[in-house]
Amino acid sequence: MGRWQPNARGRLEQAALDLYGERGYEQTTVAEVAKRAGLTERSFFRHFADKREVLFSGADELRESLVSTVARAPDSAAPLEAVGAGLEAAGAFLGEQRGREFARKRQRIIAANAELQERELIKLASWAAALADALRSRGVADPVASLTGEVAMGVFRNAFER
Repeated sequence: MGRWQPNARGRLEQAALDLYGERGYEQTTVAEVAKRAGLTERSFFRHFADKREVLFSGADELRESLVSTVARAPDSAAPLEAVGAGLEAAGAFLGEQRGREFARKRQRIIAANAELQERELIKLASWAAALADALRSRGVADPVASLTGEVAMGVFRNAFER
C-alpha cells in the first residue's frame, strides 16, 4: 500500500465495523482496526477518541439536522409534524452519509454489547431533550414538548433498528 491513500476516516470506520462484526467489539483493538485500514494507530486517534467513537461519529451532525429542521418548520406545523420533518431529514442524512449496510452492521454490534447499548441510549435521550428544547423555542409548552421529543426518539430508534 502506498504512503497515502484517500478517505482514512472512512477506511477506519469500515475496518472497525468489519472487525467488530467478525471478532466482537470487546476482542478488537485499535491497533487491529488501524492495521486492517492500512493505517497506524496514531492515525486512528487523529480521527477518533477511542474505538467506541467509530460507532458514534456523526451523532452531533445528525442531532443538528434534526433540531434545525424542527426549528425551520412552518409556524403552522403541529409539534408532531415538525418532529416528523426532522426525522425525515435524519433519514436522508443517514442515507447520504453512511448507507443502510453501515447502519445494519452498526446496530448488530451495538445490540451485542451492553456498554454500547448504554451509550446509544444516552445519545437518544440527549436528542430527545434537544428536540424538546427546539419545540419549546417554537412556543410548545411542556409536557407536550418533552413527550413529543421522547416519542420521536422512540420512532427513530424503532425505525433505525428495522
